[in-house]
Amino acid sequence: MKSCVFCAIVSGTLAAHVVFEDDDVVAFLDTSPLFVGHTLVVPRDHHETLADLPPELIQPLFCRAQRLSAAMVGFGAQGSFVAMNNTVSQSVPHLHVHVVPRTKGDGLRGFFWPRTRYDDDEHMASTARRLGEIYEST
Repeated sequence: MKSCVFCAIVSGTLAAHVVFEDDDVVAFLDTSPLFVGHTLVVPRDHHETLADLPPELIQPLFCRAQRLSAAMVGFGAQGSFVAMNNTVSQSVPHLHVHVVPRTKGDGLRGFFWPRTRYDDDEHMASTARRLGEIYEST
């Protein structure tokens, strides 16, 4: 889809800090993260909601999200928050799973979440590399 930001990232026409990718899925850092390491896991093919996702892609998408969730502990988190919006509150209409590192006392309460920023592009790049390395080793 031409106007989809995530399709542009998947195709490589829009730069992103990729954590990992394979034939079915691409994961990259959220540019407006809840916390450093907040990653979006998306199917390569454009599907807007979970209901639109073909059954054969459910396993690849969620197995990658599960593995990334486990990698967050190696990244220094105590756990993770995994979420997906469908249409409502879905800022980009391309199915994506949020995998967010969590620690006790991090300030995330209910659905009113503070946002953070990366120090700079190199901070984003090094975070993506580190998460990708942890992901590959899990």
